[in-house]
Parts: sequence; C-alpha cells; structure tokens
Amino acid sequence: MWILLMFDLPTDTKQQRKDATDFRNFLLDEGFERSQFSVYARFVNGKEAFATRVNRIERHLPESGDIQILNFTDRQYRDIVHFSDQGRKTPRENPQQLVMF
Repeated sequence: MWILLMFDLPTDTKQQRKDATDFRNFLLDEGFERSQFSVYARFVNGKEAFATRVNRIERHLPESGDIQILNFTDRQYRDIVHFSDQGRKTPRENPQQLVMF
C-alpha cells in the first residue's frame, strides 16, 4: 500500500516558510520520497501502518495550509503514468520488502 501526500502551504512570511521547510524535512525523516515539490510518497505495509503514519503526520501539521493524504494499492501505484522532460518514464517497481533501519 502507498501513501501519497500533497500539500499547499503558505510561504508569505518568514515563519510560514520555516514551517513549510520543517514539514518537508519531517516527511523526509519519516521515509517519504519527494515526487514533486509538494507531493511526497511512501510505501507502508497495510492499513494499520497507513493509519499510524497519518496520525504521526497529524501531530506535525503546520499551523496553516492544505494537506491531502491518499492511499492506494501497489498495483495502482505501478500503473501510474509518469512523463518527465516530455518522455514517458518506465514504471517504478514496488518494494519487495520493507527496509528496517
């Protein structure tokens, strides 16, 4: 199962920019990888792990902005069509197992 997190955070003030940067760094520390500037993805092992991740994200939300979290299956993730620099990218492989640090 995959988590796709998308956000639109305000960056008008110095504090808002810091909050947005802190949130992006939090996502990276949590094992998310950046797909686009405000889109991050992470593989999780089932619905319980998804719920746990959402709870952790909720505890680290910035004061303002919009954040949307989606979940989808490995097959749906594999079927994503990705274009970059006007060329179609090959589909990404799903992880065979979780890596424990």
